[in-house]
Amino acid sequence: MKKSLRFGAAAVAAVATLSLASCGFGGSGGDSGGDADGKTTLDLLVPSYSDATKGLWEDVIDGFEKENPDIDVKLEVQSWDNLEKVISTKIQAGEAPDIYNGGPFAGFVGDELLYPVKDVVSDEVYSDFQDSFIKNAEIDGTAYALPLIASARALFVNNTLLQQAGVEAPTNWDELLDAATKVSALGGGVAGYGMPLGSEEAQAEAAVWLWGGGGSFGDASEITIDTPENLVGAEQIKKMIDAGATQADPGSTQRSPLMDIFIQGKIGMQVGLPPTVGQIADSNPELDYSIVPIPTKDGSPSTLGVMDQLMAFQNDDDKKDAITKFFDYYYAPDVYVPWVQAEGFLPVTKSGAEKLSGEEALKPFLDVLPDAQFYPSTNPKWSAADGAFKSLFGQLQSKPAQDVLTEIQAQVDAG
Repeated sequence: MKKSLRFGAAAVAAVATLSLASCGFGGSGGDSGGDADGKTTLDLLVPSYSDATKGLWEDVIDGFEKENPDIDVKLEVQSWDNLEKVISTKIQAGEAPDIYNGGPFAGFVGDELLYPVKDVVSDEVYSDFQDSFIKNAEIDGTAYALPLIASARALFVNNTLLQQAGVEAPTNWDELLDAATKVSALGGGVAGYGMPLGSEEAQAEAAVWLWGGGGSFGDASEITIDTPENLVGAEQIKKMIDAGATQADPGSTQRSPLMDIFIQGKIGMQVGLPPTVGQIADSNPELDYSIVPIPTKDGSPSTLGVMDQLMAFQNDDDKKDAITKFFDYYYAPDVYVPWVQAEGFLPVTKSGAEKLSGEEALKPFLDVLPDAQFYPSTNPKWSAADGAFKSLFGQLQSKPAQDVLTEIQAQVDAG
């Protein structure tokens, strides 16, 4: 592994969007491991998951620095909208953070920027990760990112609206189409199924349907969007839209504001995340709802699993021990589990899952997690695919499904 930071074509693919943003760390890539006072400084760049994210990380850092007074951790929190621009700018300037919380990382590995995680975490912590999660962070058999949090999708059901429509929670597509159509027919601004195909997270809604029909997005070696298997799910989406089973204008609807409408009681069913439970408790605790597995074509279990990662850049080998100490501290159950709970996600460690096994609100998601499929994020072209879904998939509202899949595949192949 080379220790110099390079920003080559693979890293460009990893961050997808390149535009200048302000730099907050001020030269960590060129610093030595020790400061003038003899302390080691670690720069930590993270995205904001919620209004509480900054405070939660500050609590972790305070506890870590008390146990390790010879190490300072400098925190920078960015929005998800800015994160990829910021990391690309920092790498270009030779100012990569020492530790980074992000998504796609294959391009960084291709440019030899990251430590293999076994170099910066103890054997005890490494073995505590759920096997499927750590495997999802591997490239050619070596893990270059530590699983941070996991999330699975499930179907949130408004029990009141379904009862009024005389239907039950669906288990397959035929039942879902029937139930959603009947809920929409109730009128009064009610929609049967919340279908967010806008740019915020079109790739997630696409995965729910394309994978639910037997398709996939490919693997570490090939991105496959334009396939007969994926066409099954894309055509089912069009069937839902054409039947009036969804909200108006699904092609430009974003997930977050649409979920707010579900929480207000105006949508019969919508795929949601673990944090949705907390949002309902805060905004509409009287909502009568259930959480059930996502319906698929034939009723077989399937869910989208999403995993964000922590990774360590090879800025200075003198910092490697300090990075290891930070990771080992953070993943200790007494530190890690409260952090995950506060953000409303699922733990990626075996010890974390054990500690949260009695949490009733998380049980539906923990139950479906073994059937989760993941984005092929270790493929360097995944960033291009992600961007293509976000910009093109909403066209399903007005274009033939085959044409949309062909356009997405062409954009992926073009890089």
